[in-house]
Order: sequence, then C-alpha cells, then structure tokens
Amino acid sequence: MVFYLLNRIFAAVTYKQRRLWQQEYKGGKNMSKITKEKYEFALTRIEELLPLVDDNTPANDRNAIELTMMSDVVIEYEKEHYPIAKPTVAQLIQLSLEEKNMSQKQLAEEIGVSQSRISDYISGRAEPTLKIARMLCATLGITPAAMLGC
Repeated sequence: MVFYLLNRIFAAVTYKQRRLWQQEYKGGKNMSKITKEKYEFALTRIEELLPLVDDNTPANDRNAIELTMMSDVVIEYEKEHYPIAKPTVAQLIQLSLEEKNMSQKQLAEEIGVSQSRISDYISGRAEPTLKIARMLCATLGITPAAMLGC
C-alpha cells in the first residue's frame, strides 16, 4: 500500500524532487524499514517494469526511475535477509577446477606441487603460500583479490 501511494505521489513530483528521493533511497536512509510485504511488492513491480525499460530508455523516464528504486529495495532487503558470503580459497579452487574441467592431478602438474597438496587446499587443511596462490590465480583464472578474500 505504501508503494502504491508513493507511486501516485511520484507521478506528480518534479524531476529534481524524484532524483532527491531516489538518492535518499540509494543512500539507504529508509532501507531499514523494508518489510517482507514491501520486498514482495517490489519484486512484482520489477517484473511489470522490466518489459517497459530497456537500454534506450532515458534515465529520467518515470518507469526507469521506478525500476531503479524498486531494485534498490530488493537489493537492500536481500543483503539483510539473504547475505552471500565470500567464497573460501578451497571453494575458489574447487569451482575453478570444475569450470575448467581440470583434475586435481592436472592442476598439480601445472603448478608443480603434489596432488595431495592440491587436495589439502581444496579440503581446507592447508592454505597455499603466496607463490602458489599466484600460480593458482594464473592457471585457474582466479583474481588475486578473490584469492586474498578482498
């Protein structure tokens, strides 16, 4: 109901006022009050707006602005209720091996360590040294920032 009223008000305000309101929501000032009902409304509204907005839609278009605001509501709600943890080094190596369709043995030969050492990295029993981490990044296409947990 709140978003319905906001949408009705939204249609009557100036572009400058809309941008200010949008920035307020992007800044997260009112995000702590997002209920499950508001979240579900935003999801539904996004589905309605997506066919109306494309890359050629002007940034000041009412639907584009509303889509951005609804997306911000969903993002903030999901950050709080469905957080996604950063992958561990073990997970990064395992996922990269699967993506590259490479075996632990192949990786071990490529970077010059034993297969059991690769197994230790994947199981979390050991962490690679900086030198080995650098080789893992180069061989598996993992960004150094991801490998360092940044």
